Amino acid sequence: MRAPARPSYGRIPNLVELKDLIATQIESFHWFKSDGLRELFDEINPITDYTGKNFELKFLDYEFGQPKFSVEECRNRDMTYAAPLRIRTRLTIKETGEIKESEVYMGDFAMMTDQGTFIVNGTERVVVSQLVRSPGVYFTAAEDPNTGRKLFGAKLIPNRGAWLEIETSAKDLLTVKIDRKRKVPVTVLLKALELPQLKGTESDREAQKRALMEMFADVDNNPDHHYMESTLDKDTTTKTEEALLELYRRVRPGDPPSVDNARNLLQSLFFNPRRFDLGRVGRYKVDKRLGRDEEDILARVRQRELRILEKGDFIAFLRKLIELNNAQREKQIPDDIDHLGNRRVRAVGELLQNQFRMGLIRMERIIKERMTISDPHTVTSASLINARPVVAAIKEFFGSSQLSQFMDQHNPLSELTHKRRLSALGPGGLSRERAGFDVRDVHHSHYGRICPIETPEGPNIGLIGNLATYAKVNEFGFIETPFRRVYNRVSVNQEFAPKLIGRTLRRAAVDAKGAEVLAAHEVLDDKAIQKLLKAHVTSVDIVPWVSTEVEYLSADEEDMFGIAQANAALTPESNFVEARVPARARGDFKIEEIQNIQYMDV
Repeated sequence: MRAPARPSYGRIPNLVELKDLIATQIESFHWFKSDGLRELFDEINPITDYTGKNFELKFLDYEFGQPKFSVEECRNRDMTYAAPLRIRTRLTIKETGEIKESEVYMGDFAMMTDQGTFIVNGTERVVVSQLVRSPGVYFTAAEDPNTGRKLFGAKLIPNRGAWLEIETSAKDLLTVKIDRKRKVPVTVLLKALELPQLKGTESDREAQKRALMEMFADVDNNPDHHYMESTLDKDTTTKTEEALLELYRRVRPGDPPSVDNARNLLQSLFFNPRRFDLGRVGRYKVDKRLGRDEEDILARVRQRELRILEKGDFIAFLRKLIELNNAQREKQIPDDIDHLGNRRVRAVGELLQNQFRMGLIRMERIIKERMTISDPHTVTSASLINARPVVAAIKEFFGSSQLSQFMDQHNPLSELTHKRRLSALGPGGLSRERAGFDVRDVHHSHYGRICPIETPEGPNIGLIGNLATYAKVNEFGFIETPFRRVYNRVSVNQEFAPKLIGRTLRRAAVDAKGAEVLAAHEVLDDKAIQKLLKAHVTSVDIVPWVSTEVEYLSADEEDMFGIAQANAALTPESNFVEARVPARARGDFKIEEIQNIQYMDV
């Protein structure tokens, strides 16, 4: 029997159904069980002994068994609601060529209940989602006190690994810092990378200089500021090997430098997936900020090998930086680190994955040590694998992490809000002492995503927040909110034709040759639409019409559009009553003409 429809007394129609309010928690944990663990095992596969000649251990597929006790029993008996994890392994003994496949028990791991909580030692706990700065590339600006000129810098923040910072000096010198070590001219790094564009110039300083100038000639074209030329003048290295040694001295001061060591260091810093990881989100943000095509970005994000840096990325960062320095226009504004387009949610699945990774790395070390002393005739996967570090890492997370908390059980509402809480604190996040005013303040991008009111008073103000009612977290961890689509210019095709009936043309409809097919202000009916289709008119401008279609947008997507307020007056045909309506665009609130509106609040 269906529940009766709930009456609405609001003046604004309720177009968006209230989703499952704890979906973020439940979906994130399901992702951890299905994809998160798979990613981790792929990262450490295969494990070989230190020589690489005796054994190779591979983790194949895995499965969780059924919990031994029910949720209620665990509550009553002070137990943990957990399920056993079993993993199928393949051990190859290289000396004999023998392959042994077996199933290994990895321990019991806490499972999420249907209510989005964990029962640990009989107590109900919630893992609070963390709001952190997204990995990616950020462009910052500092003002030169003498000239008032904006000097742009770039900062590459990976998911895991060394940071890369590029700065512009007042004398047009571009310098780079790797992992917060001493500065070095950026051309030293470009030479050390052994770029294909510099092939054949390794020992010829003048040829290298010409090649580097050519690479940036189309962007470094300001007659008053020559960034590459100024940087090359300060660069004392004459060939690739010298550049490698110079870079090694800056990053590893005190260690005796050699060309091989320098090459290996650079390789491990940015091109080794075990040491450096942009992550799916980092690759997505880097490609998006560098202006790559949206479809290409989504295809590239799915490729694991692109989670490290490519040599072309370094060139792209520099090109963008020189462009920004040369533009000096008001619209070239630096990235706002407090904008929700640059902050993402790490939900329970990702937090558990990070903890599991730490346990797996410890376990891998034990396996390698055991491989060196194992007898090839008697060795088995079970004798090599000691799952205790993994189990201990997860237990430590639930027991002592700042983000694993006793569930607030004052009433059902406080329980629900606890599961939807967002914290900027915790490992990899901010600390109360370091957090300034800006990061705590309400930001225009919070609208529809984070509640501006619900935050504790005291030292945690602004660092703890709650998801807004209709907000949801997308696959990259960015918070999205719903909007009604506003149509100004529409495609004319059989599929969209029924929606056009009753709409009014804003401008005359013309065919490919420029001949008028329908006059401006004509109301479209079946006959008029057939006329448009027959004349092969591909699109027409209509009087802006607010549809009932709902789209979810992230904060940086929202900034690209004009958005009308939800209470803007509409006619029965869903057209705007006024020619100008209150709207917002990129955080500015203004009265906007309706043809510049693409979305409307719900």
